[in-house]
Amino acid sequence: MNTAADIDERAKSLLGYSRWWQVAAAAVMMALVSPYQYVWSSLEGPLAAELDASLSALGFVFTLYVVAMSLIQFPAGWWRDRYGPRAVTFVAGLLAGGGYVALAFATELWQVYAAYGIGAVGVGMVYTVAVNTAVKWFPDQRGLTTGIGTMAFAAGSAAFVPFVRYMVNVDALSTGLWSMGVLIAVGIVVGTVVLRDPPVGWHEATDEGSTDGGIEQPETSRVQYTWREMVRTWQFWVMYFMFIAVSAAGLMITARSILYAEQAGLTAGVATVAATALPIASGGGRLVVGALSDRFDRERVTALSFLACGVGTVGIVVLAGIDSGVGYVLTVSIAVFFWSSQFSLFPSLVGDYYGPKHSSTNYSLVYSGKLWGGVFGGGVVGWLVGIIGWDATFLVGGALALAAGVAGIFLRAPQ
Repeated sequence: MNTAADIDERAKSLLGYSRWWQVAAAAVMMALVSPYQYVWSSLEGPLAAELDASLSALGFVFTLYVVAMSLIQFPAGWWRDRYGPRAVTFVAGLLAGGGYVALAFATELWQVYAAYGIGAVGVGMVYTVAVNTAVKWFPDQRGLTTGIGTMAFAAGSAAFVPFVRYMVNVDALSTGLWSMGVLIAVGIVVGTVVLRDPPVGWHEATDEGSTDGGIEQPETSRVQYTWREMVRTWQFWVMYFMFIAVSAAGLMITARSILYAEQAGLTAGVATVAATALPIASGGGRLVVGALSDRFDRERVTALSFLACGVGTVGIVVLAGIDSGVGYVLTVSIAVFFWSSQFSLFPSLVGDYYGPKHSSTNYSLVYSGKLWGGVFGGGVVGWLVGIIGWDATFLVGGALALAAGVAGIFLRAPQ
């Protein structure tokens, strides 16, 4: 049986350096693209004011982001699984950086949608490369290493939220946006130098060789599911439902945490603290719960985590209703902490169930469930708020997360 030390040595013989540098490079790139998701709630109001547009007119920008970054992952993952990570990551850096630069100079509503959509494509390409770098290089620690990368995607934006809000206050939002765009593009392009892919079964065999995109080596006899084979298993469809349901709750909170606090009569300070704590809690959940899933039954950890997300989401409504600022920040943090664990749990489950060879393509299909969660968290939430109100809408999100937790109880590996 291979130990972690054995796998480390084989990785070092292939790369010439520690495999942890692969995770480090992926994590940095994830942190750089994180503002697209976690800074939007700080940008929505100021952009509406600058463009003299209503919030409802901007309501589907976040939905567009989720749709674009989700859909691009399948073709990007397909390319990466076959040709390696470098070319797709280079293009991703240009798109993700260019999106914020274009947003800085947007003067029309359609330009905001176009700029954010371009950036979202780059974010999705970076995301699928980064997550599956951990899956491919760390068969022994998938939960922990995918947790590190996805933690960076969440927690990395904690530095951007105060920066953006400061730039808004000093009437320099445009400068803040284009400078962020340049930083994103340069950082990701530099990171492509480090990334490489291992061969299938590299930790079980020792024959070596290399190509531009990775290192070629004979495949092992282990079953490696293609995406067509994966979708014929019931486990895929259960995971897909779970991804949609828990994403709906988490993305609703992510996109609307400030607006919900304001309508509940909480102070601007509480709203700012909640928005800043949100990415930190999100990053912590990915790392902590992902690491726990390496030590305990991954399916049980998944079910319990999503049940806790549902309870936290219901708690937001209860504690905001009694004007508890501390309670609001705490329940937002709890809900997001356990929601965000899906981004380390699901790629690990996909690797466990279907093998690493096609992990980028396979996980991109599971991840596409975020598209429907984003539709709910963006436009549908805005529509529901006008019909049933904020509290009832958040309770619907909590019920979806609870349903995902119940579904997780039935997960087990394909036979």
